[in-house]
Amino acid sequence: MISDVFGPNGFNSVLSICVFILCLYPVLGSFFWFVGSISYHFLKRFKYDEGWEQLPMEKQPFITIMVPAHNEEIMIEHTITYLFEELNYQNYEVIVIDDGSKDSTPVILQNLQEKYEKLRVIRVEANQGKAHAFNLGLGFAKGEYILSNDADTIPEKNALMKYMHFFLDPDSINTAAVTANMDVQNRTKIIGKSQTVEFSSIVGVIKRSQAAINNAMYSYSGANTLYRKKALIDVGLFRQNRATEDISIAWDHQLNGWTPRFAPNILFYMNVPETLTDLYHQRKRWAKGGTEVWLTNFKKVCLHPVKRFHSFIMYIDQTLSIIWSFFFWITSFIFVAHMLYHGIMGETERIYHGFYMSFIFVTFEMFAGILQLLAALILDNRRAKFKYLIFAPFYMLFYWMINPITIVLTFFPAVKTIMGKGTGTWHSPTRIKMK
Repeated sequence: MISDVFGPNGFNSVLSICVFILCLYPVLGSFFWFVGSISYHFLKRFKYDEGWEQLPMEKQPFITIMVPAHNEEIMIEHTITYLFEELNYQNYEVIVIDDGSKDSTPVILQNLQEKYEKLRVIRVEANQGKAHAFNLGLGFAKGEYILSNDADTIPEKNALMKYMHFFLDPDSINTAAVTANMDVQNRTKIIGKSQTVEFSSIVGVIKRSQAAINNAMYSYSGANTLYRKKALIDVGLFRQNRATEDISIAWDHQLNGWTPRFAPNILFYMNVPETLTDLYHQRKRWAKGGTEVWLTNFKKVCLHPVKRFHSFIMYIDQTLSIIWSFFFWITSFIFVAHMLYHGIMGETERIYHGFYMSFIFVTFEMFAGILQLLAALILDNRRAKFKYLIFAPFYMLFYWMINPITIVLTFFPAVKTIMGKGTGTWHSPTRIKMK
């Protein structure tokens, strides 16, 4: 029996099964997220998902809104003005950490300080990254709760009230953070409208599925999440040498026994990249950060799969995602090489057969992806984004291409970071002034 498994036939069988699983991974993944999101909606919505109460001033916990900023002259005034004039909450302060801005951001912030008494600004002379800015700001924060709010992001007006109802519930004493639901501010171009679909399909559906099935979360939404300050301190604050502080802190919390929560009824609106270059750089950073977390937590998760079962399930999915990305490009190269060879040899029937089988496979992927998209757009924000379904094909084709290529290209830089040679510095994308 053992010789059969380890013999040539056994090895070929195992290899065939592995290839089959990798081929089906995108399809199975989409079906998994589809079922998970439906399960969340009907079985495991947190009791404050649909309702909240207005807290009087004397019962409002003090919140520090933390805004790390680097070269944000286009967006910073719009964001700070909104935070002070539009939010339905009174007991809070805003701290902006100016992380080595070289544009007019410092001047704008100085003018805003004269206008808003509860605005404080911390200036860092050299760009050292969002995580460093956050950790520095926490030393000055008066709040028991810390809202991360990117300089290009605005939460809905009732966001703080809704956030606090998660934390004030007696059953939420172990809640580390509540992360909100992404939406897009700038929808003037196709690329922005396509990301509206993506945030519902990828971010919203996956977070619902992880909350329903695993009671876990792969990543917080770094642009808008309310943290319990005690939970941040418990894990040693944010890792400053990671590309994505929101992914690493989510894993650190869960591996330290804290519970994350997703709040699909709390919306925030972020300014997304509107050029393919900016989008590519953003996704490279996301991919690198994911691989860094995957490498960092190997021992913690894989040596204790039962104890850390919820994290182990997410770890397996991330492992398959990384392996599939390499598999995708290797097999694509082999496919193109075979087609060219058969073309040179005049074997048109083999070329027809190759494209025919590929078309069948892509059709299954598209069908699974459309199911995931439909579930997302129906469940998210009471079907408000359903009108953007027309942009789904552009998003699906582009995302499936950019995701594997960024994972492959950032794999070895991520390994370099884990070996102690990484940095968390950042570069702001091109901004367009909001009207």
